[in-house]
Amino acid sequence: MKKTLIAAVLLGSMLQSYSCKDNANEKVLTKEITFTKEGSLTLKKAETDSVVATLDIEFAESEYETQTGLMYRKSMDPNHGMLFIFKKEERKAFYMKNTEFALDIIYINSDKEIVSMAKNAKPLDPTSLPSDAPAKYVLEVNAGLSDQWGLEKGDKIEFTRTE
Repeated sequence: MKKTLIAAVLLGSMLQSYSCKDNANEKVLTKEITFTKEGSLTLKKAETDSVVATLDIEFAESEYETQTGLMYRKSMDPNHGMLFIFKKEERKAFYMKNTEFALDIIYINSDKEIVSMAKNAKPLDPTSLPSDAPAKYVLEVNAGLSDQWGLEKGDKIEFTRTE
């Protein structure tokens, strides 16, 4: 009986040791965050009311969503964007610390007019990119699109939620 007990303790000790060693060498798999269409957004020229672009968008509204945004994603399709919606209209500042691809960050007031833009924001850069005026919304799109669309201060957005 005593020999059986000692053998069981030794075997258990060896197995536990093996298990811990295995866990230490395991790679942690992380699932890539993918785009989820939650609505549509239209960008319009202020003077002519003509549509310059229509995007599928994700919304960032909760504290977690607004803090994370597009961080940890590898890319975004050119017809996609993320719209941040804040409770208060005030000066905002974004940064690219954990964002892996370049963005145009478009600051928008409560009247849904563009008040400023941070164009071609560099990936992984912790530098603060503040708005020039109070903003209630912030739209993030791929870098270069605001120039391609000819966006200017005063241009407008409209958006709807997918049901």
